[in-house]
Amino acid sequence: MQAAQASIAVGSQVWVEDPDEAWIDGEVLKVNGDTITVKCSNEKTVTAKASHVHAKDPEESPCGVDDMTKLAYLHEPGVLQNLKSRYDMNEIYTYTGSILIAVNPFRRLPHLYDIQMMEQYKGADFGELSPHPFAVADVAYRLMLNEGISQSILVSGESGAGKTESTKMIMRYLAYMGGKAATEGRTVEKQVLQSNPVLEAFGNAKTVRNNNSSRFGKFVEIQFDQKGRISGAAVRTYLLERSRVCQISESERNYHCFYMICAGSPEEREKYKLGDPSTFHYLNQSNCYKIDGLDESKEYLETRKAMDIIGISSEEQEAIFRIVAAILHLGNVEFAEGDDVDSSKPKNEKSMFHLRTAAELFMCDEKALEDSLCKRIIVTRDENIVKTLDAEAAKGSRDALAKTVYSRLFDWLVTKINNSIGQDPTSKCLIGVLDIYGFESFKTNSFEQFCINLTNEKLQQHFNQHVFKMEQEEYTKEEIDWSYIEFVDNQDILDLIDKKPGGIIALLDEACMLPRSTHETFAQKLYQTFKNHKRFVKPKLSRSDFTICHYAGDVTYQTELFLDKNKDYVIAEHQALLGASGCSFVSGLFPLLSDDSSKSSKFSSIGSRFKQQLQSLLETLSSTEPHYIRCVKPNSLLKPAIFENQNVLQQLRCGGVMEAIRISCAGYPTRRTFLEFIDRFGILAPDVLTGSSDEITAVRRLLEKVDLQGYQVGKTKVFLRSGQMAELDARRNEVLGRSANLIQRKVRSFLAKKSFIALRRSAVQIQTVCRGELARRVYQGLRREAASLKIQTRYRMHNARKAYTELSASALTIQSSLRGMAARKEIHFRRQTRAAIIIQTRCRQFLARLDYSRTRKAAITTQCFWRGKVARKELRKLKLAARETGALQAAKNKLEKQVEELTWRLQLEKRMRADLEESKSQENAKLQAALQEVQQQYKETKDTLVKEREAAKKVAEIAPVIKEVPVIDTELMNKLRDENDKLKTLVSSLEKKIDDTEKKYDETNKISEERLKKAMDAESKIDDLNMAMLRLQEKISNMETDEKVQRQALLSTPVRSMSEHLSIPIVPKNLENGYHEAEEPKEPQSAPPALKDYGNGDPKLKKSSAEKQQENVDALIDCVAKNLGYCEGKPVAAFTIYKCLLHWKSFEAEKTSVFDRLIQLIGSAIENEEDNDNLAYWLSNTSSLLFLLQRSLKAAGAPGTVSRKKPPQPTSLFGRMAQGLRSASFANMHVEATDVVRQVEAKYPALLFKQQLTAYVEKIYGIIRDNIKKELSSLISLCIQAPRTMKASMLRISGRSSGQTQSNHWQKIIENLDILLKILQDNHVPPVLAQKIFTQIFSYINVQLFNSLLLRRECCSFSNGEYVKAGLAELELWCAKATSEYAASSWDEIRHIRQAVGFLVIFQKFRISYDEIVHDLCPILSVQQLYRICTQYWDDKYNTQSVSSDVLSNMRVLMTEDSNNAESSSFLLDDNSSIPFSVEDITNAIQEKDFSDVKPAEELLENPAFQFLQD
Repeated sequence: MQAAQASIAVGSQVWVEDPDEAWIDGEVLKVNGDTITVKCSNEKTVTAKASHVHAKDPEESPCGVDDMTKLAYLHEPGVLQNLKSRYDMNEIYTYTGSILIAVNPFRRLPHLYDIQMMEQYKGADFGELSPHPFAVADVAYRLMLNEGISQSILVSGESGAGKTESTKMIMRYLAYMGGKAATEGRTVEKQVLQSNPVLEAFGNAKTVRNNNSSRFGKFVEIQFDQKGRISGAAVRTYLLERSRVCQISESERNYHCFYMICAGSPEEREKYKLGDPSTFHYLNQSNCYKIDGLDESKEYLETRKAMDIIGISSEEQEAIFRIVAAILHLGNVEFAEGDDVDSSKPKNEKSMFHLRTAAELFMCDEKALEDSLCKRIIVTRDENIVKTLDAEAAKGSRDALAKTVYSRLFDWLVTKINNSIGQDPTSKCLIGVLDIYGFESFKTNSFEQFCINLTNEKLQQHFNQHVFKMEQEEYTKEEIDWSYIEFVDNQDILDLIDKKPGGIIALLDEACMLPRSTHETFAQKLYQTFKNHKRFVKPKLSRSDFTICHYAGDVTYQTELFLDKNKDYVIAEHQALLGASGCSFVSGLFPLLSDDSSKSSKFSSIGSRFKQQLQSLLETLSSTEPHYIRCVKPNSLLKPAIFENQNVLQQLRCGGVMEAIRISCAGYPTRRTFLEFIDRFGILAPDVLTGSSDEITAVRRLLEKVDLQGYQVGKTKVFLRSGQMAELDARRNEVLGRSANLIQRKVRSFLAKKSFIALRRSAVQIQTVCRGELARRVYQGLRREAASLKIQTRYRMHNARKAYTELSASALTIQSSLRGMAARKEIHFRRQTRAAIIIQTRCRQFLARLDYSRTRKAAITTQCFWRGKVARKELRKLKLAARETGALQAAKNKLEKQVEELTWRLQLEKRMRADLEESKSQENAKLQAALQEVQQQYKETKDTLVKEREAAKKVAEIAPVIKEVPVIDTELMNKLRDENDKLKTLVSSLEKKIDDTEKKYDETNKISEERLKKAMDAESKIDDLNMAMLRLQEKISNMETDEKVQRQALLSTPVRSMSEHLSIPIVPKNLENGYHEAEEPKEPQSAPPALKDYGNGDPKLKKSSAEKQQENVDALIDCVAKNLGYCEGKPVAAFTIYKCLLHWKSFEAEKTSVFDRLIQLIGSAIENEEDNDNLAYWLSNTSSLLFLLQRSLKAAGAPGTVSRKKPPQPTSLFGRMAQGLRSASFANMHVEATDVVRQVEAKYPALLFKQQLTAYVEKIYGIIRDNIKKELSSLISLCIQAPRTMKASMLRISGRSSGQTQSNHWQKIIENLDILLKILQDNHVPPVLAQKIFTQIFSYINVQLFNSLLLRRECCSFSNGEYVKAGLAELELWCAKATSEYAASSWDEIRHIRQAVGFLVIFQKFRISYDEIVHDLCPILSVQQLYRICTQYWDDKYNTQSVSSDVLSNMRVLMTEDSNNAESSSFLLDDNSSIPFSVEDITNAIQEKDFSDVKPAEELLENPAFQFLQD
């Protein structure tokens, strides 16, 4: 402290005590010995002693530090200010070494606890990321897994500080880390998590300080197996507040379960006869029935659901809530004075109703329940005496029964949870999570507060020992010399309370066992026993209270209810009543007592039992490695954004945080790494840093230079005593002050010199201007005189010229006017003469034209009348003749058309028959001798068709040709009528003949079609016979290898004779193993006996086909298992598989195993998931094969399938011939379209194979993507933060290696991307898949870099932004080099980190407005992300400020508005690991023509069975 006082000088920044704010900062105005005058930041001036003042770090960050051991001054005001600064930034978690301090935000922050956040903290080093409960849980889990040591996490704090929520977050993380794969049913981790809502429903209540206060202590032991999986768990509870069941204070509530059941469904409320909570005595003692934002009915359903998961049956749940309802009814039973003295009875009918209802719910006798409340049975040696109770005693008996039943019910729930979850006897490691009440001090402190504070005294002792142990470990780790550090030991308080004999608890038990003891006698006993104890104080104005000086402060306890609350006994009448209940659940809560213990009451001390539980807990904690979380409530209003310094400081003291700081201050509280120490204090001795020495030597020389005593230099840090940091800062301020004076002197000299030079320059300029002005005035006078002379001369000349011009113009005007007048008169006369001539000419012309037109019109009218009369007569004659001629002409045309149609049909039929004969004759010429009879029938059919055609042709030639006769006159018309009659008769006869011809043609056509069908059948039989012959030849060639089969074949018949005589085709059955399985051939009648014996004698012939087929499949599998490479950029293996499957008709098979063989081949080929080259090869093959299947396979009955039904047979001859032409052309088109891909109707095995192939494409894609992510993850973690190097002015170390390191990380990422791109290109992976891979990889880079930037404050610096921006520029160059064919939109995927880094490297951020940030600079970033970047930003290069306070306040307002939205509150990005493509994407990216030039595997072409691949 003396060093600290010596460092305080005028102008120093200090902290002074303040009655309102606890501590307030200010500037020292005056130092007068031990008295210091300070001007505070609130403009007040105070005087304080130097011993009560603490130094303030002038360079502290406005955002605080995440670990308070990094504070330059570790004291109360520094810790308080750091927590406040971080709380204002919504940073609610802060480290103090390994201790986590959690400040309750009083708002929902779901983004801090989602799966993304768990994934970030999984496996991260402690302190690497921002403080978080997940980090503490992860450290505990890793230590347990790696070192095999059990761990414990102790969560403490006062009511409302958030202990329960922190405990639930820790359990969630442990369940996430130790949970098994997602399975149906109740897993251990699910049961552990779901035990929380059940225990909260029955053990939590609203208090004045907290809406969800745990009224019991809880220690959850989570057991793990050797693999780190949760294998069991157990819940230990301590000191349930039983008195709350019957008595609650104003603004508080009873346990949640009572309100839940009142908010249940109407059926349940009717069944339990429940109503509004205000109607029950145990609930209406307070006017608080609802909690804002809490839906009781929803919580009730969630609790029931949690009970189901835990394993509580529906019958047990029914019994549990029946008991809860019975307790509510029991509380409404009121008592009045009875008929006898000191007796009681139910007060009225309402009380009787509730009594009956309670009896019904307890399933016991109503009268027995009433007697157990109003009477007592005293057991003596001779008889049992019944004693009545007065109304007040009956009320106490009622409350005692309610508390006992609820306590037993809560204990049963804990036991049920433990039994349901189960414990693992083989587990050697566990993690315990302790959620225990914090130190309590109220106006009225009773037995509960006494036990709670005893617990905190025990835990504080354990905490102090742990902090002291950590200090020792730190010193040992750094290998420094240290001496024993004294710390406050509260063992005297523990001896005062629980020492045997003579402790307060022992005296309380003694007083409870004495029948006439009261709280006053107990208090007097305490006064006498501890009158000289320094920790025990007797209040002056009380006769029964006592005060204990706890470590966190003095607490005064009222002893009025100590004796009653310490007694843990069950009234015998209550025991007998409920033990005989008709409900097995209720009777199970009250088992029968043994004979020796069945007295009127059985005494049991709650204090002693609690002390034993506490001792067991401490033994468990001592056997584990502890981790501490201290929860703090920032204000007593339970509202967000309010930080009360006095309240928080008191909690820090009660929670032992200040004691931990005091222990640290007793040793070496200030610890700085060598780099930080040199960076801050190097200016004290710059000459010691000019050499090429290392950091340790430089630090030692620096400390020796400043002559500092008592420090220690460790392996990585400098350890300073308390006050030495302030002393070094004072010296640093002196050096900075001298430097500032020197700089000011130089600047002022420079400014004075600059001012003199400017003044001299100004004087010269003024003189120059004045002289110039005088010269300009003389010159101006001379110019004016010369100008006046010129003006006079020009003016006189102008006047003379003007007079002459006016005279000349007047003369010209007069002459022009006279001449113009004479010319106008002349032209007027000429116009009049020409107009008269024109008028005369037009008049004469009109009269002549009028006379001519009248004469012409009269002549034309006369001619038209006469000609019309003649024409009408002729018209009537022509009409009569035309009627008869038109009918004949129409008949003639119709007959001509019919004849032409018949002629065309016959020619077409002839041509078709000729083509058919030619093709059939060529094919029939190749038939064997065994089919000569069929060929003869075919020839006869052909001759018959030729004769029929000739006959039809002759009939058609008989029809005469009708000549057209022109109509000349009436006589010709008469002749035409006669000829017309003759023609009509001829036409009728021709029509009859045509009908007969058509009938004959139809009959002939039917016969020809039947014969044609027979010929087609014969042709198909010939084809089948050829195939059968080939198969038989293959069978016989295979049988030659078998000696026994060869002998039988030689004895039966030669191979050639068998192939010649075999004429019955083999009908194929369903597919088997990718091939047609041949039926047993029927015995042909024409086959020789030897062939019959051969076909029936050897069953191996039947099997040889399947064996051959299996060999073909094996050959295919063996071939494609090798790397066949590529042809024309397409995988050969995929094309070969497709061609074989298509030829074998495997897609149309109902049953086949070839698909299973192929799937097994692919699965075994990708077992090595580390070989990306092999994976890319199979990705290319599977995707190409999937494309071919997608284009070929059509499900049966699908819209894409073409139903090949036989079209209806046309009736006319022309229709039949057209149909034949269409069918022939369609057949030719179908053959041409099946070059590469052919659509087939797929069966179930083929469709299943397609689905499996799709799954393998997605799996291989995911493996390649995840492999690259694994390779890049370690590099990305190195790329987010630039390597820290010392200033060049301090240590002149070559920076080449560091520069190379900076670029090497990004270069390795580029190399990995280049390797992947080359692998994908070499294996011809479809570009669409390559684009998706790189897009997701860049998205992963964006997520990892951006999340690390938000979670690690040291990354949000200016220099780090430049470093990351340079690396992103290299990625941009790579995208340009890879072209859009492979990179596609990959560059856009890293837009978050690009915008964030771009914001970091902007100068003068304080001048940027919020709108510019949101709309121009970072439009893609959310408000939460921008706020976190702005608050964490620090300029390590130019020491500039972050954004203005107005911008931060705007962001806070928007964040508050969106605080209820989980999605908008989340600031971390999520990595998308889904499959970003579909089969349609692959199909659209590949063309069928790409496979037109692909050649199958050459290895298979050498096999005769695969000759079809050459087609």
